[in-house]
This record gives sequence, structure tokens and C-alpha cells, in this order.
Amino acid sequence: MPSPVRVLRNRLRTGTRTWILRRQGRDVDPVVLRRNRIYILPTRMGVAYAAMLFAMLLGGMNYNNNLGLALTFLLAGLGLVAMHHCHGTLAGLRLRLAAAEPGFVGDMVRFRWLLENDAGVPRPSLLLEIDEAFQGQARGITTRAATDGAPARGSAEATLFLPAMRRGRVALDRFVVSTSHPLGLFRAWAVVHPMHSTIAWPAPAGRDRPLPVVATDTGGAQSQAVGDEDFAGLRPFQQGDSLRRVAWKNYARGQGLHTKQYAGTDVVSHVFDWNSLPDLGTEERLAQLCRWVVDAHERGEAFGLRLPGTEIETNVGIAHRDRCLNALALFDTDGPSHA
Repeated sequence: MPSPVRVLRNRLRTGTRTWILRRQGRDVDPVVLRRNRIYILPTRMGVAYAAMLFAMLLGGMNYNNNLGLALTFLLAGLGLVAMHHCHGTLAGLRLRLAAAEPGFVGDMVRFRWLLENDAGVPRPSLLLEIDEAFQGQARGITTRAATDGAPARGSAEATLFLPAMRRGRVALDRFVVSTSHPLGLFRAWAVVHPMHSTIAWPAPAGRDRPLPVVATDTGGAQSQAVGDEDFAGLRPFQQGDSLRRVAWKNYARGQGLHTKQYAGTDVVSHVFDWNSLPDLGTEERLAQLCRWVVDAHERGEAFGLRLPGTEIETNVGIAHRDRCLNALALFDTDGPSHA
């Protein structure tokens, strides 16, 4: 049973988060950190620093030591300057989502952020951090991204990781941008509530079941052919081409990145059908179909996908693979899935 102190602390945190969300609302990309949304409090070092100054003040007043009092006021002024600079490190910083990258269940999904600085001075020691309790994540998973900061009139990149606990959409509901620059006496932070999400694909099943072969094409898809009987030439490398087809010798000679093409070969084609796995449950079927999609793509073979309410035609490439995996991730037995 949790202690009363812990219960009170959790209630205070929940109430604070709710108040901040109600005060700020949801953020639209790009997010600019205005001064009125930046919070600042002393760190433990800052509290110890204040206690030291208070002791120095009492000592100086007790012994009527003007030099001690002058040093106390000098250090107090230094602390106030540090507080001003700590708050100013975040003020005016712009955050823009660069990419939301999907991943498989059991792995991580990624949100890449650009930290843009229009000011003429750098913004060092920036930290992006996800509240694990707020996101409902498993404890012990690091979900923070530290960066050296954004240079003057430049930008920096930071990546936030979220564990993919279940298939479907993974929303980034809340994260914190903070800094303790320059002296670590204060921590300034701003809470961001973005409206971004990515997709968690089903975890692929084991390789116990072979890929179902449906048909072959003797020359219809030469660039994606599995065989290599008749070399037909080279073409410029395109995103999604199999690395086994890359002409590495030509690349080593400085002739650029090209893909080998073959003619007159047998091209294996697959259609991965939901109804071909009647002995498996819903999640097991999705895991097996995911395994087939991943394996077929890695082998450079054409494939299609059939789900209740959804049919994706045979194709190749990274975009096609992602479309099929998205359909599996968003599949709902109560209705058709959407790629």
C-alpha cells in the first residue's frame, strides 16, 4: 500500500499536469517557447547555495564584517544573473517535428525534433524528456534526449524514444524541455503537449512458416527479379532497392550507386492472405503476416496483402512495405483497417 506522502505527491503531480494543460492547451507545430510558459525553480545545488548565502549574511551581520557582507551580496547577485540566463536559455526557442518514425512492438518508436534558435547567442545544455508515468510506460526505460544545445542562429536535433507496448497508434502526449545552464543553480523547463503520433507495427512471428508462393513472372519485373541468368544493365539506385542488387564494384570505382537489372528471370510473387491462417488467433495472424511482409521485402520479392475489408495490390519497395505494415498495425476486427 503506497504511503500517504507518495499518494499526496502523485495527486499534486497530476493536478499540476492538468492545470498546465488547461492553461496552455494543445500545441501546434512549430512550438515557440514564450516566456509566460517557462517555469523555473532552484535545484538542490541552488537550495544549498541559498542556504550558504543566508549563513554568510548572518555571520556578516553578527560580526559586523563589511567584507563578508559585500561578498554575500556579490554571490547573491551572481545567483540572480544565473537565474535570468537560465530562463532566457529557453525563451524564444522553437521546436519543430522533423519525423515520427514507426517501429515494431517491443521496440521503440522515434520522434525527431529540430531545436531552432533565431537568437544571436547559443542555447547550451538542452534536455528533452518524456514523463514515463504520464505516458503510461514501463519503468526503467530511458526516454530522454540530451543535446549540447542549439548554436546561435542555427538548429540542433534531438530524438525522443517511446516504447511500443502494443500495436496501433502511439501518441506523444507530453514532454518537457529543460535546462540548468549556466551554473546548475536553477532548472528552467517548459511543457509541450504536441498532437503527433506514429504507428507501432506488430512484432513479427518466428520463421516457422515459409512464405506462400502464389505465382511467378518470367520477365515482367526485371529490376526486382530474384534470378540472375541474363544481365540486362544498370540503372540509378532508388530508395527501396535490395542491397544485394547494388553494383558495388562500380561504386568502388567511383561510378556512383547503381542497381543491377536482369531480364528473362523468374520473379516470385506472394499474396499474404488473412484467410490462409485459420488456425491462428487475431494477433497471431497479424504477427505471421508481418513476418512474411518483412521477409519478402528483405528478399526483394513482390508481395500483396489481403485483410478483411482491405486488399493491397502486389508491389515492391519501402513505401509498399510500410503501407502493408500500417494496415496490419491498424487492423481492427470490428471494421476494416486503414493503411
